[in-house]
Amino acid sequence: MFDHLGQLPAAAAQRYGDKLALVSGEKALSFNEINHLVECVASGLSDLGIVQGDIITLYAANSWEWVVSYYAIARLGGVINPVSTMLRPNEIEYVVRDCGSKAIIASQEKIDAILGVKKVSDVDIIICFGGDNKNKDVISLDSLITAKINTSPMPKIDPGSLASITYTSGTTGHPKGAMLSHRAIILNTAMTSQMHMRGVDDIVVSALPCPHVYANVLMNGMLMCGTNLILHSKFDAAAILNDISKYEATIFDGVPTMYMYMLNCPQLNEADLSSLTRCYVGGQTMPIAAMKEVESAFKVPLIELWGMTEIAGLGATHALLGTNKHGSIGCALPYCEVRIAEAEDASRTLAYGEVGELMIRGPIVMMGYYGDRQKTHETIEADGWLHTGDLATMDQDGCVRIVDRKKDMILTGGYNVYPAEIERVLAEHPAVAIAAVGKLPDDLKGEIAKAYIVLKNDAKCTEEEIIAFCRNVLAAYKCPRKVQFVNDVPKTSTGKIMRRELHTLETNLLDTKND
Repeated sequence: MFDHLGQLPAAAAQRYGDKLALVSGEKALSFNEINHLVECVASGLSDLGIVQGDIITLYAANSWEWVVSYYAIARLGGVINPVSTMLRPNEIEYVVRDCGSKAIIASQEKIDAILGVKKVSDVDIIICFGGDNKNKDVISLDSLITAKINTSPMPKIDPGSLASITYTSGTTGHPKGAMLSHRAIILNTAMTSQMHMRGVDDIVVSALPCPHVYANVLMNGMLMCGTNLILHSKFDAAAILNDISKYEATIFDGVPTMYMYMLNCPQLNEADLSSLTRCYVGGQTMPIAAMKEVESAFKVPLIELWGMTEIAGLGATHALLGTNKHGSIGCALPYCEVRIAEAEDASRTLAYGEVGELMIRGPIVMMGYYGDRQKTHETIEADGWLHTGDLATMDQDGCVRIVDRKKDMILTGGYNVYPAEIERVLAEHPAVAIAAVGKLPDDLKGEIAKAYIVLKNDAKCTEEEIIAFCRNVLAAYKCPRKVQFVNDVPKTSTGKIMRRELHTLETNLLDTKND
């Protein structure tokens, strides 16, 4: 096993050599080429004064440059601070000031925003992807690649030391920086790869954003297991379907909305998906009806998984050769434990089938939140159990079913209503492509559920029909009281539906397919 992330490129080059590793746009790189580029950029960063322990922010969309920069920082023993491209300048400013970033590596389209951040922060160095740079305050990544390499010895780094500060989405207040160790990131990748049996014969297509821990698992798996990663800069259903066929991909990893868009994509019927052996879905609960629809269209198993930033990637999934229980995220990764705790008393473990908070413990759990001891103590119990914020149940096989996010629960007339349960029912309606459920304040009931529906191509439906459909399946108190048809729903950079932003659709008067 590796001690730190910086060792991965050289080890992969030695093991896999000229085998194709990464395809990003028009760029195709072997394991040897990735290692060479990493050494070049690491040498350039060293010449700029970056030393072991320095924190470097990565602010760019998916690209080969992102991958190389990630490992170059690790090669020097630096700390990687990957941030979402969806963050606005004021949010980036908060992150770099909060973690004390010494440098920012960014793509061309982000430079203007970064220059503004530099003026009000302690960032010393700005590096931009590409070579065409007219601003004297910006260093081009190409100049680091073409400069003379000053090879330095591989640093000695303790596996338990800080490798990455990855900020959460910040649903309340400012985002929090989850401190992830080298051990946590490497073990998560190794155990995920073991459960999924990912190896040298696998070709993985992904549009998951590189700053996200799920994407990090795929990227690190490329180097640790010799897989070929076809990396898309952004999700486009037609382009994904085309590349699965073009590269004869064996695996596609995505979130539920990606599969929904692919099912609704006109090119699906023409796509050759025969090379696929399995697909994986995570990031959010997916209705069983939708999972079965994907399996019918793709002709392979769709295997659910679960993870979070605070555990460096996955925490639970189904083993490839095990029983695939739809609606369940499977069991804990090796060397990890999960349990269902009483929501108001974490010391009490609930019986099988009872709904409580999912908790996890093991070597993948974060070191804590950067600079925030109070939040760390609130999130990690003294005995190492991490609060996930997910409500779940467990069966006698140890398989977990996510009920919903704790904060998304709707309290209506004294009853607990879970949006995910309503969404699972809505997904079974033949006219529904995507369903999201949020909550509205109500003078009588406290809160009520409202459904936001994206219809399938050429489908028509009414609010009354949707509510009646739900009433045939759900108890009356669980049914949405209002329905709004929309062209799309707000999503994170990974494609997860942002329920907390659904209220913005109240004022955004989108065209509906019933007009």
